[in-house]
Amino acid sequence: MNLVELAEKVYWVGVVDWNLRDFHGYETRRGTTYNAYLVVDAKTALVDTVKYPFKTSLADNIRRVTSLENLDYVIVNHVEMDHSSSLSYIMQHAKNATIVTSRRGKAGLVKYYGENEWNFQIVKTGDELSLGNRTLRFVEAPMLHWPDSMFTYLQEDKILMPNDAFGQHLATSQRFDDEVDQAVLMDEAAKYYANILMPFASLIIRKIEELPKLNINPRIIAPSHGVIWRSHPSKIVNAYLEWSKGKTSNKAVIVYDTMWGSTQKMAMAICDAIAEKGIEVHVYQMRRSDFAEILKEILEAKAVIVGSPTVNGSMFQTISAFLRYVTGLKPKGKIWAVFGSYGWGGGAVRAMTEHLKTAGFEVLEPGLQVQYAPTLEELGKCRELGEKIVNQIQA
Repeated sequence: MNLVELAEKVYWVGVVDWNLRDFHGYETRRGTTYNAYLVVDAKTALVDTVKYPFKTSLADNIRRVTSLENLDYVIVNHVEMDHSSSLSYIMQHAKNATIVTSRRGKAGLVKYYGENEWNFQIVKTGDELSLGNRTLRFVEAPMLHWPDSMFTYLQEDKILMPNDAFGQHLATSQRFDDEVDQAVLMDEAAKYYANILMPFASLIIRKIEELPKLNINPRIIAPSHGVIWRSHPSKIVNAYLEWSKGKTSNKAVIVYDTMWGSTQKMAMAICDAIAEKGIEVHVYQMRRSDFAEILKEILEAKAVIVGSPTVNGSMFQTISAFLRYVTGLKPKGKIWAVFGSYGWGGGAVRAMTEHLKTAGFEVLEPGLQVQYAPTLEELGKCRELGEKIVNQIQA
């Protein structure tokens, strides 16, 4: 692969993970990248490292520009293992390099990798590091998405390296946003936000508003996963603002699971009623779908309808797991409704309602439940629920 320059003597030295399909439970159908950046000046700085299995690829990429022994600084924006686990390997060669990180970053590195004879420089928001003709500025970004997270800004070239903000899990031979399919790019960016950063929406808004006040107005945003935003950095920033403010569209998402088909019949009747009113609707059977894809659709949906059969007096296990996942991500601005079927005794509808209300979500009540297989009349009730949801969406 040819050397990739973001600006003169600013290089991408990361790696592409074509085969990744699971990122601690987040299904990554298009793989990912682990991005690291090398800034060469009077002093040389490596910004972030990569996941441990790719440590030698990182080292080889750096050596195409300079020797590891010539590294003066290694910037650690985030200690999570996909970004820091090759740090020890790099430091074995870059023995004179100083690790630049936040106070919490140092604590995390020591916890992960033990007490090493590493030189640390602790930075906070507003601190600067001169490399010669270039200057790195640092912005702490706690809980975006770990307590130690920070951004690094290459001031003269206006390149923001925000680690896990503004990224995507997307493996591609292209490095820049203007080189890839925009629909695929934004699809993966939305999925990434929904499954990783959505719980921190209010913090994201404040951080985006803070950056111009710190005289940080990037012309390039270089995240640690996916492609680099060189042509449309404002596109992803504006998308993050809209997502963080809970902006929704006239769309509904139905998530269900079924044992003998009864709950599925209910789901299809609700779906038909919504679609017939011209509302976009997506339907997912839980055992045939993955959480990451569903959350991407929920991100901009106005209504979420969840269905489950009753098992042991409560909801089906796949739906229970889904609700724990989705309520932890705290999506904003949704209308929630529940439905389900049961045999000799109900429980799923009650359990789903209680779970959602406990999480602080608005739930249409009462939930709809039927015994055994739904009759034509009961399927009519399902259609009525769908029409009620449409009225709520359009209100």
